[in-house]
Amino acid sequence: MLTDTTKDAIRASYTRLKDGLPGFRARASQGKMIAEVAKALAQEGGAAVIEAPTGTGKSMAYLIAGVEVARAQKKKLLIATATVALQEQLVQRDIPLYLKLNGTEAKVALAKGRGRYLCPRNLAMASNSLSETSQMGLGFDADLALWTKPPQERDKKALSKLVDLFDRHEWDGDIDSAPEPISDVLRPMITTSAGGCTSRKCAHFMQCPFFAARRAVGDADIIVANQDLVLADLTMPREEDGFGGVILPKPDETLYIFDEGHHVPSKAIDRGAAEVYMSTATRQLSRLGRQIHAAYSLTDKEVIGKLSLDAGDQKLQELSNSLEELEREIRLSWLPSPDDQEPMYRGSLGQLPEAWVEHARALYVFTGEVERWIGAVRRAVLEMTETGPTHEALSRELGMALERIDRQVRTWRAWSATDGDNTPPLARWVTLSNDQQLICHASSVSAGGLLRSILWGNASAVVMTSATLSAGGNFRGFADAVGLPDDSITLSLPSPFDLATQARLEVPAMRSLPDAREEHTQEICDWLADNLDWNAGNLVLFTSRMKLDRVLQKLPIEHVRKVRAQGSLGKAQLVAEHIVDVEAGKGSTLFGLASFGEGLDLPGKLCETVVITQLPFAVPTDPVGATYAEWLESRGRNPFIEVTVPEATRLLTQYCGRLIRTETDRGRIVLLDRRVVLKRYGERMLRALPPFTRVIEKVA
Repeated sequence: MLTDTTKDAIRASYTRLKDGLPGFRARASQGKMIAEVAKALAQEGGAAVIEAPTGTGKSMAYLIAGVEVARAQKKKLLIATATVALQEQLVQRDIPLYLKLNGTEAKVALAKGRGRYLCPRNLAMASNSLSETSQMGLGFDADLALWTKPPQERDKKALSKLVDLFDRHEWDGDIDSAPEPISDVLRPMITTSAGGCTSRKCAHFMQCPFFAARRAVGDADIIVANQDLVLADLTMPREEDGFGGVILPKPDETLYIFDEGHHVPSKAIDRGAAEVYMSTATRQLSRLGRQIHAAYSLTDKEVIGKLSLDAGDQKLQELSNSLEELEREIRLSWLPSPDDQEPMYRGSLGQLPEAWVEHARALYVFTGEVERWIGAVRRAVLEMTETGPTHEALSRELGMALERIDRQVRTWRAWSATDGDNTPPLARWVTLSNDQQLICHASSVSAGGLLRSILWGNASAVVMTSATLSAGGNFRGFADAVGLPDDSITLSLPSPFDLATQARLEVPAMRSLPDAREEHTQEICDWLADNLDWNAGNLVLFTSRMKLDRVLQKLPIEHVRKVRAQGSLGKAQLVAEHIVDVEAGKGSTLFGLASFGEGLDLPGKLCETVVITQLPFAVPTDPVGATYAEWLESRGRNPFIEVTVPEATRLLTQYCGRLIRTETDRGRIVLLDRRVVLKRYGERMLRALPPFTRVIEKVA
């Protein structure tokens, strides 16, 4: 319940914001958002979804409401974002500014997963390996071989610098703010996963950046975390009861704000996905056997987890045999076409051949037994009073083995489970890798059921916000995707900008549609060459890497020289070079895929034209989306109209949002896809877009 005292505190905080910020302009959308966030957070089990376009000032809005409600209720305020950039903006700029303007103090903590922090033990091992002629040797072919290939000079220099700065306390171990670029080869060597961490048993525990961050989270009033970590915590069972509160504060003691909330459905689905590389899994069991033998020898125990070493070996052999039997069954009954570039067998409505399911049931039993046994063996190693490097390395390897076995458990459980009558089935499929290895997959197709159980019915209150959550104000698609409770607040705020004056949406008279690949690609090239101002700042967005590359091949060389294409350099470096050239008057054009359509902030002359080469429809071969579509069709529903078009509309709106970033920006959005004019769904998509001035050319 929102008390009068809390309302007064929120009003006073907003007044201090208006008085303290130079050039502040009151925005009706921001005021409305403050009120609705406060209302939702103050109600036990409250839920709200708020679409707040660029310029609303949403981060300050939810801080003003959230901090005061959390303080009144003596609860934690947790802000979950999808990108590191927004986390840093909140921790380094927005929250300190809010606290300064209000003359108040609060403990603030940034929470991220283990993989985003340095592991001091692994850093030391990696550094030591440079002076050693062999890999870390436990005598049984360690999974943790350090260098996957001979280290390059840049990796050696980076490693040396990281060691020096961390030892001198000039770097806190946050990988995202590392003082030296960390390559894809080096990063896994100096970070760790939960299974690879020995926690308090580690000699480096007191200086571990991850556990330092964990301690800060425990003391914090405001926590900024990434959505992956929040969802991971919410799916962890507590020892006493319920879920969540293992890494982060307990859900019923926390007010959640999910910024960039449009990412939540896909991230929640990813949490439940699992896969098994069949040949690799069999090879790893052989190595695991040697590690288990080392553990029995080290602990000097004849029985661990109620199994003797011989009995345990038998369990591993049964599991290995069963994996080989399933692989043989799949290869005999599925013969991929030699013409398939990405061979896949997908179970229609998630249903696999019964023979495969029978093998999966056996594998589920075997992997569950092995998982419990390995857990007992690892505990036995960790609980030894006399420890050393060998004990620590062995417990680490066993922990990583447990993570791999857990993926198997989840996959075989999903393959052998029976789907509910009134809920979407799990997606179950098999792919063949380039080296002809079979990979068995399973995934939920909707996050709704999971989020209903771990979030909406578990948290004290939840608000989700983003610039694009609806399809023209219709929240049905997003509500279904996140399992939103029926009594939740849904609100689409108007843009604070005069979009009809500031921006123009053009649909040129293209003669070909995207399904005519070569013709459409040529028309894109012709339009860009003839109509784009190459001396200005531009952004051109593609839905496929193939078309992006093909356009680059066909463009005149004088234009190609002014293009910065995604993938040629890191995103941050591409954008930095783009800014330098535009500000120098040279002109620069960014070519990008979906990730460039979200999150890029290029105000003013840095981006005066956004070109969208085609409507961003989901890839139809995606097994998760295809299974969900089949289920909708089986219930007499139209997945294209209910899911595909609304999601493409949301993405299109997001892409259009790259243009107008401030009240003084001017520019045009060019859509090179005539389907918005020719198809029935196109009219609906155009209506859902912001009120830009429309210029739709007629084909002669």
